[in-house]
Amino acid sequence: MAAVDDPNSLGAYRRQVNYSPFAGGSAPRSPPTLGRTRLSFADEADVDDFVSTLEKFERGEIGPDQWRAFRLVRGTYGQRQTDGESMLRVKIPQGVLEAPQLHALADVAEQWSRGFGHLTTRQNLQFHFMRLHDVEHAMRRLGEAGLTTREACGNAVRNVTCCPYAGVAEDELFDVTPYAEAITRHLLRHPLSASLPRKFKIAVEGCEEDHLLTAINDLGFRARLGPGGERGFRVTVGGGTATWPVSGALLSDFVPAGEILNVAEAVLRIFHALGDREHRNRNRLKFLMKELGPGRWRREYDETLAKVVGEGGTALPFPPDEPLLEAAPDRERASAPSVAQAAARAKAATVRGPGILPVAASPAPFPRWLATNVRRQKQDGFRIVTVTLPLGDLTGAQMRVLADLALAYGDGTVRVTGSQDLLFRWVRTEHVSDLFRRLAAAGLGLPDADTVADVTSCPGAESCRLAVTQSRGLGKLLGDFLRDRPELVALVPDLRIKISGCPNGCGQHHVAGIGFQGSVRKVGGRAVPQYFLMVGGGVDDAGARFARIAAKVPARRIPRALDGLFDLYSRERRDGETATAFFQRVELSLVKETVRDLETLGDEVTPDDFVDLGEAAAFAPEVLEGECAR
Repeated sequence: MAAVDDPNSLGAYRRQVNYSPFAGGSAPRSPPTLGRTRLSFADEADVDDFVSTLEKFERGEIGPDQWRAFRLVRGTYGQRQTDGESMLRVKIPQGVLEAPQLHALADVAEQWSRGFGHLTTRQNLQFHFMRLHDVEHAMRRLGEAGLTTREACGNAVRNVTCCPYAGVAEDELFDVTPYAEAITRHLLRHPLSASLPRKFKIAVEGCEEDHLLTAINDLGFRARLGPGGERGFRVTVGGGTATWPVSGALLSDFVPAGEILNVAEAVLRIFHALGDREHRNRNRLKFLMKELGPGRWRREYDETLAKVVGEGGTALPFPPDEPLLEAAPDRERASAPSVAQAAARAKAATVRGPGILPVAASPAPFPRWLATNVRRQKQDGFRIVTVTLPLGDLTGAQMRVLADLALAYGDGTVRVTGSQDLLFRWVRTEHVSDLFRRLAAAGLGLPDADTVADVTSCPGAESCRLAVTQSRGLGKLLGDFLRDRPELVALVPDLRIKISGCPNGCGQHHVAGIGFQGSVRKVGGRAVPQYFLMVGGGVDDAGARFARIAAKVPARRIPRALDGLFDLYSRERRDGETATAFFQRVELSLVKETVRDLETLGDEVTPDDFVDLGEAAAFAPEVLEGECAR
């Protein structure tokens, strides 16, 4: 803990750099209108509170536990590194990023992080290896663009995720974006939102396909239409993964759209009042529901909802069946950077370690990219374009190029997917090839979006205190391996691979067709990085199916394991059976037999088996106390 006159304290640091939060004076407290309809999610008071509380901690006026609880709710995690590095998580409400926000994120990446950011499966963007005293700078720059880190971490209502195709998908019932945003604004800085027993996750989906995996959320909303065409939602509650995966239970088959804020409020009140605050490993909502049992849970919910409504409730800020609709952009589109300009700007990016750093990808042939990364929009004449981002990483320079391309070819925004990719919407059909050439020039022209090659991974032991293995190393290895083998991608296009460095499942491996969970074994007293190989996970209208553990495979042998699994599918599948369906039904004994030779570590052990992917030194796992459990 720093003393009052410590030269490393925040106060000394701000004096040293002649810090002023805003050039030319303080920023206005009232938020500007951003984008086409959205207001700011930021509040300068949040940053002021962060600064004053850090100074109290450094003066010894509050203890480490109080400081930890406070900074987590402000989006700041401690990393496994012991020399003061932090991770800053930025909420991207509904996954929507406007061009000015991309520029703000680029500033933070370049000035205070490693020159790049990492998109998560929950539509956040994370900056790693930041100095704690730089967090204030980053927060204020983000706030200028309407972004916040408030309740991005800690025992809070986390970012409310929304289907990235909402408003433009051909199979959606209706655009759920306004409803998801209404939930966000109702619960952001809500009196209960930052003082829960544990984290609380909400997802809102409007398409036939559940892109957001609502069944593994504490509250999942799926769009439905009533008998008269009125809008509403099927609501599930109490889903989650980690050490006890649970599919969300049905709360109601149809909640009128105008009542969703009251439903969210009621569930939140119950969790706040009755959740277990003593035992960190069993204090999610799913454990409370199990403890109460179905009967008492239902009574608590009905009584609490009646109380919420009796108090007047909370109405949507628009007529429930007549929200503002997303229309084609009516502004004059900006001029696009030339192919040469996009290439030069992206090439000039400076990224720095430690860890696995993003590199500019070699583009695919246009027909291959077109087949996997472009889909029809329900509005005639427009296309949805996906930017494939290995490991969810993009540099500050790429963020700036994307901002300019969004203004030139889209509607000035991009959306974040649950697969750690980005979407352009409202791209005119005749502009798709021009957009591709500029994306490719910026190192963003990879194909295979939403295929088996589009591997999902959490940050892993590169920075996370709980992780066992370098999941990012495995994610890069498998992504490169599959993109170099288009015949394998074509064989199992529907399959998804997801990787987590520990059981908590930030990489969502529990609901993957093929999932990998980091682990360790000892051979001759030396540690070998390995992964539990899991098969058969997924989410559909029936809920979540959780992958079954089939084997334990050393990390560097996993590409060979995939070859064997794909060959097994090719030989044993039924007529018309998808890879996802096959791995849900296949006997685990067949899977285990397929990889048995790889699983065994005997005479064939090599020196490389003792080195984790993405590392050069011998594997030395160290699992620390995880702040995400707080």
